[in-house]
Amino acid sequence: MAGVDQLIRDLLETATRSDDPADLINLACAGMLDLGLPLWRLSVGIQTIDPTIRAVSYVWLRNEGLSRLTTPYVLGPDNDEPYLRSPIYALVRDEQTQRHWRLDRGEGCADIPLLDELRAEGATSYFMHIVRFGGEIAAAVPGVAIAIATDRPGGFTEGDLASCITLMPAVGLASYRYMLARVSSAILGVYLGERTARRVLAGEVRRGTGRAIEAAILLADLRGFTSLAGREPPARVVAWLDQHLEAVGEAVAAQDGEVLKFLGDGLLAVFPADETVTSDEACRRALTAAEQALAATTALNADRRDKGEPELAMDVVLHYGEVVYGNVGAARRLDFTVIGPTVNEASRIEALCAELGQHLLLSAPFATRCGRATTSLGRFVLRGCPGETEVVALA
Repeated sequence: MAGVDQLIRDLLETATRSDDPADLINLACAGMLDLGLPLWRLSVGIQTIDPTIRAVSYVWLRNEGLSRLTTPYVLGPDNDEPYLRSPIYALVRDEQTQRHWRLDRGEGCADIPLLDELRAEGATSYFMHIVRFGGEIAAAVPGVAIAIATDRPGGFTEGDLASCITLMPAVGLASYRYMLARVSSAILGVYLGERTARRVLAGEVRRGTGRAIEAAILLADLRGFTSLAGREPPARVVAWLDQHLEAVGEAVAAQDGEVLKFLGDGLLAVFPADETVTSDEACRRALTAAEQALAATTALNADRRDKGEPELAMDVVLHYGEVVYGNVGAARRLDFTVIGPTVNEASRIEALCAELGQHLLLSAPFATRCGRATTSLGRFVLRGCPGETEVVALA
């Protein structure tokens, strides 16, 4: 068992100094082979806390190396079908934490497609062990499933399995550590945006911390949404709202911008200018995103019109200037966002869209940087903003 104990120490040490699960899994596989285990395939599968990905699996094959696979959420009545026909479900259903299938005898192959596929590829034995997690996170991520397979005639011996079972807690604990790191980054990215999430993870978590940056601001809002929400069933209204916000969010992401917050039936996005992105480039990206979002909105409304459903018009305002990018809020409840006169002015300009009969309005500072011909619509006194502000539209 000395070799197994050393491998456990190596696995735990690797998990403390590396952020890459590949380092752990490659080490585990190499160590098992050094111990004389007839390893042909190893997989580590874990649920995620992600709105688009249900689970992540790392699969090592002796002659191919390591690959990473994701299982997306599937909408529809058959969304659970792959899971219900998996080795993991077989263990969960029978309230077991481990099971050994002799594939050379056909065990499990009729009910579990994966086992049948592995047998066809030459596997003779498949063993799965689930390391369960505790604590608050267990409701969302109950554990990690570790599976090994061999193509040796006769399959795994009892000694092989005993050595593997000894290793499983260490592999599970290390996987748990990686999962927490990835979940922290992924969830913060989902709720804050990837650029902002990196700053929070870097330690910018105190109220009042922030820095002045120059950026193009995109403010989008659905016109007439409040009255629609009062007439239609809430579930339908939310579904329509999500469609439009998704259209804007995808356009912003495609142009390397970041949605900082959703504002009821609208959103605020930022395109920072820095040492790698000029102010002109930031504005061009923001304008491209705005036009793509408006085009997507037009397509959504055309489809909705064909179905006899109400349409939702979108207004977009583009502005450029200095903002403070950082933490605002209560001591224990913060919002990482941008604030300042530039944001306030963009909000006030948005109120002019309906008055001027325009769905896309630009401020003069933005217009001079976006590289497109524009037409002035006049100068306006904006509530709470000093002086007059020139508002323009694309020519």
